[in-house]
Amino acid sequence: MRNLTALLAAPAMLLAALFLTMSPAVADEAPRWSIAIHGGAGTMSPERMDAETRAAYEAALQAALDAGAQVLADGGSAIDAVTAAIMLMEDDPKFNSGRGAVYTWDGVNEHDASIMDGRTRDAGASTGTRNVRHPILLARAVMEDSPHVFLSREGAEQFAAEQGLELVDPSWFGTEARKRALERYKEAQMKAGDTSQLAIDTKFGTVGAVARDKDGSMAAGTSTGGMTGKRWGRIGDSPMIGAGTYADNRACAVSATGWGEYFIRVGVAAEICARMRMKGESAQVAADAVIAEMGEMGGNGGVIVAGTNGDLAFAFDTAGMYRGRADSTGRNAVAIFASEVD
Repeated sequence: MRNLTALLAAPAMLLAALFLTMSPAVADEAPRWSIAIHGGAGTMSPERMDAETRAAYEAALQAALDAGAQVLADGGSAIDAVTAAIMLMEDDPKFNSGRGAVYTWDGVNEHDASIMDGRTRDAGASTGTRNVRHPILLARAVMEDSPHVFLSREGAEQFAAEQGLELVDPSWFGTEARKRALERYKEAQMKAGDTSQLAIDTKFGTVGAVARDKDGSMAAGTSTGGMTGKRWGRIGDSPMIGAGTYADNRACAVSATGWGEYFIRVGVAAEICARMRMKGESAQVAADAVIAEMGEMGGNGGVIVAGTNGDLAFAFDTAGMYRGRADSTGRNAVAIFASEVD
């Protein structure tokens, strides 16, 4: 597997203002490359988030967006751009992936991830790992260096060790904020017995990225710690190809964040690509339709989508989604709340 250290060492671009409009010189130019990222969706609102916290999230999103955009601007592949962006978010405890992942009912951090290359529809995924620093690199290694698509738990960790991926003590992933969330959830369960994790965690902090490179190839990746207090080896949509992640050069690339059980039942990521390929819908129209269908079933969350023409789309039915987009026309910006113009 290619070494991404050099990619991540590239200097980040200056912080952009929120969703800058394109300059007249490039407004009508189709993007040669494009990338979108997300850091989870949820009930966050400007009234509930202080200025310092907001600035911290915007900076974290911008750093990840710039890492992926730099790869594409330098002529790199969509798969490398997606990997670079997600790796930064996996190391940031503000997000529910890698370091900062939520705790299971048993008080451990477990990680799921997946990645897909739209050129070949090769894919890799892992679930339930506890010591792999970058789950997205494990998912990519499964795709590139194994005969399989999906590995789990001890087997996935054994494969990661054999591939020379960085392993850390499981305690490295934990944070006090996530511990308190688990304590609140357990306390609520003792009182009510049927409390949803959504009543404890107001956002889905799953991270993801989609990209189209200058050659027209697309890729998608997703990484998560799952849901606070998850039990019995629960697996959500994030590591499931077709539910939380999908990429196909004939249509689009998708990464999802939300209530995984519903995303699995709808097959959200593959469904969006199918609508775009078979019905000719735009990225935005297809994404809106599938998120609405999932919402009618009782789920919520969001997606980021990259189209074959370089278009990028966001669709979510929550009050906000940590997100960002950049392309070769000069657009480069991040946003959090639904009220912000995409």
